[in-house]
Amino acid sequence: MSVVTMRATLTDADIRTLVKGVTEDERAQAAHKLCRCIDDMELSDAERAHAREVLNIMAADAAVLVRRALAVALKNSPKLPRDVANKLAQDIDAIALPVIMNSPSLTDDDLVAIVCASPPSKQVAVASRPALSTTVTGAIAEHGAPAAIERALANDNAVFDATGYTTALDRFPEISSVTAAMAHRKVLPLGVTEKLVALVTGDVFDHLVNHHELPPQVAIDIALGARERATIDLIEQAALQEDIESFVRQINVHGRLTPSLLMRALCLGQMPFVEYALAELSGLAHTRIWLMMHDNGPLGLKAAFDRAGLPPRLFPPFRAAIDVYHQLERDESIANKSLFRVRMIERVLTLFQSIPREDLDYLLEKLNAAGEPLSQAAAR
Repeated sequence: MSVVTMRATLTDADIRTLVKGVTEDERAQAAHKLCRCIDDMELSDAERAHAREVLNIMAADAAVLVRRALAVALKNSPKLPRDVANKLAQDIDAIALPVIMNSPSLTDDDLVAIVCASPPSKQVAVASRPALSTTVTGAIAEHGAPAAIERALANDNAVFDATGYTTALDRFPEISSVTAAMAHRKVLPLGVTEKLVALVTGDVFDHLVNHHELPPQVAIDIALGARERATIDLIEQAALQEDIESFVRQINVHGRLTPSLLMRALCLGQMPFVEYALAELSGLAHTRIWLMMHDNGPLGLKAAFDRAGLPPRLFPPFRAAIDVYHQLERDESIANKSLFRVRMIERVLTLFQSIPREDLDYLLEKLNAAGEPLSQAAAR
């Protein structure tokens, strides 16, 4: 059957069934067939106008089956007219939710209007869409029920700005499902993280402080045991910081910038932290320390090391760990940071037979956390 014949057949027979069908099932089957035809074929302007009339007939049908057939068949189609999509979005949940959740015909303005005027079930449907702009997430944060806010926060493709996060937090600071979902976002603004620290507890607190950048003073307070049972790894927290220099300075003010901390950071491949730490301890500029540390000659690193006041016994492993770092940097087979870290720890554990017990336990723990098998040297 040609496209022209198929269109004529659908126009003649299926539309007649749609309008005059005796049973709801007959009209629903005709509606589904027509929707598929409209979605699959390229339509002229005249045909598009005719299709709009047909879709409006379906959307106004008294039978739920017919309207649902329309909603399900065209929920993902850009050919569903915006006015029809909005009409369906105002229908009962069985019809509205598939359209609200999926239809590309609904604009941000439409979605905001749905959030502001609809019950939680439809708000949750908006929050579940494949992508959400800050305009829509802002409306959800301001007008949405807790379930809708939680769903949007759990949606990795929903973009929040700082205002959206803050609004949600100000409205529902004691709803644990909301604060937990926020804590598990991949990235959070620094100010939001700081607010959350005071609100969450238990495992959520542990996750928050070890996966998000914290203000230096907050991170150090937690590391010193000022908050709950959680322990914070200052090395891991340094890797999250946008301003490592300020973070290192705060650690030093509290007397936490120890030789052991620097050695552990180096063994984990956290080179920027080590560079800024040596700069802080030596009183030299970071740019100068960088040149001294990564100088191929024998004197630069030793001069920086001594200027920082680190113990002489630590220099040989320090020098060797930096050499390992440079070797691994040149290894093109290491595709990501996690693998780099594992290889770094394994090499260090193989090289050094006299690592202090606490540092050894720390490195073994990090190696285990990476999910990699322990090397023979690490297992000793």
